[in-house]
Parts: sequence; C-alpha cells; structure tokens
Amino acid sequence: MFKAIRISVLLFILFFVALNTWLSQARSTDWNNSLWVKIYPINADGSDASTDYILGLESDDFAGIEQFIARETERYGKSVSRPLRMELGRPINEQPPTIEPGASGLDIMLWSLKLRWWSSNTAGKQDSVDPDVRMFVRYHSPDHTLVLENSVGMQKGMVGIVNAYGSRRHTGSNNVVIAHEFLHTLGATDKYDPANGQPLAPDGLAEPDRKPLYPQRYAEIMGGRIARAEDDAVIPKNLKWVTIGPKTASEIRLID
Repeated sequence: MFKAIRISVLLFILFFVALNTWLSQARSTDWNNSLWVKIYPINADGSDASTDYILGLESDDFAGIEQFIARETERYGKSVSRPLRMELGRPINEQPPTIEPGASGLDIMLWSLKLRWWSSNTAGKQDSVDPDVRMFVRYHSPDHTLVLENSVGMQKGMVGIVNAYGSRRHTGSNNVVIAHEFLHTLGATDKYDPANGQPLAPDGLAEPDRKPLYPQRYAEIMGGRIARAEDDAVIPKNLKWVTIGPKTASEIRLID
C-alpha cells in the first residue's frame, strides 16, 4: 500500500512538471506578451580582463537582441509592442555542468538534467521571480588564438549557455550568438552544416532566391553566418545583418 502511494505521488509530480514545461513552452511562442530573458554573466577563464568586462556590462549592451526580435516579429505580422525584455543579472561564480565530446545519448540526457537543475538552483538565488528564459554567458579574454566552445540552447528548461568574448568590439557578434541560442529555447533548429559551420541552403540562407545565390548580404539567424560562397561564410558583426527565415519563423510560431 505504501509503495503504491509513493509511486502515485511520484507520477503526480512528473505529470505536474511535464504540464508546467508544456505550458511554459506554449506561452513562449504565442507572441501575445513580452518574454523575459535574463542574462547571467560568468567569468569563464578567471582572467582579470573578463572580470573587468563583466563589471562594466549594462542591460543596454543587449538592446540589439530586443531590437532584432521586435523588428522580425513585426515583419511577420505580430503586434506585441515589446516581444522581448532583456535583463542583466548579477555575475555567477559557478561554472555550468560540462559534457565531453562524443558523449552517449544517455550521457547527454543526464547532462541536460544536471544543467536544468544547476540553472534553477544557481540563478534562483538572485531571482525572486523566475524569468521565462535564462541565458548564462561565459566570457573569455579576447585572445584571437582562442577558439570558443560551442554554445547551447535548450527548449526543455528554457536555458542557454553561451561562450563569448569579453570585449566591447565583440558585443555585436556576441549578441548574434545569444540570439541564436535564445531561439533554440523557443524550438528553433540549427540550419548549418555542423562539420564546417556553413549555412545550409535554402533554409539557412537569408536570401535563398537571390540571383546569383552568392554572396549573400545577410545571415539567417539559425544558419548563423553570412554565406559569401558555397564554401565560405562569416559571422555577422551585429544583428542588423541578420534575419529570421520562414522555416525558423514557423518553428517558433511566428507563422501560424
């Protein structure tokens, strides 16, 4: 009898969590109200340069992301006045859980659960009310020889981990990466070749009907780069050179 009650309670908790997750995901793409996205900066390399950069951050440094989402939602006929509201949180001193390259499916699932728990437990210490989406941005000293780890955005848990450069001249390109991972939390999928980062035609191109096709003038946000040729692409300097393509718009319900 006791075992049956315990199983029933666990099933109820799982059902409640699943329902809450579904409702959060549905609300995040109804485009009827503003989405609240909070940025939590992390010093990824422990350098003084990263610390100084983080201490100088302001909410306005992420205004380009708000403007980008507002511009693109209006282009797709959505009338919400401020679809995205960015907020800057206090620095986080803990690093997120990591996962090794080539990890198994089970390892990835366990890592995902750990990340969701870490996100809520770590950021929750400064949040009296939970934001809709949490984005943890790990800043590194802007050494041109450093290749940043891949960033990630998860729809389950609505959390993102972004690796970025701690430099004012990288603010625009950092925002491109943050916007990309943010849209992952809404259900958008990647539209580039993981082997070389090249945007995949047609959905990963901002102008798939352009003639000639290359060079492209803009980047599709989930394609990630401006394709200058079939085998050459560059990260845009800021979100003024980025669009949301029809396939991505459909995935995040900008197109019904």
